Amino acid sequence: MLNYKLLLEKAYEGRKNAYAPYSNFKVGAAVLAENGKIYTGCNIENASYGATNCAERTAIFKAISEGNRKIRAIAIVGADDEYTYPCGICRQVIAEFADENTEIILGKKSLEYIVKTFAEILPGAFTKEALQK
Repeated sequence: MLNYKLLLEKAYEGRKNAYAPYSNFKVGAAVLAENGKIYTGCNIENASYGATNCAERTAIFKAISEGNRKIRAIAIVGADDEYTYPCGICRQVIAEFADENTEIILGKKSLEYIVKTFAEILPGAFTKEALQK
């Protein structure tokens, strides 16, 4: 069983580094890679908006750049009073490195959380398997 609270704590640590001067909406993420290592990320905004990178992708790209190719779980924290789900682009990036059972842990204040599978947050995902048919 995964240590959800540890992943959430790491996501909150990542959120502290968020660069969000335009939206003031700070997000943190923590990815548990197949090798057991945790990679954190934060959102990084840009004046051109299109060059902004979400916390989930930051954490995933860190894991991938270190040689990992499989995500076991990802924890995401944003606003303290509600659960922050990954955006559509992040869901597609997660799809590249996850499977339908990868756990998505959504946290809010005081480490309250809910757990979803990737299949629950992106049913019918377009994946690399679709290209092999």
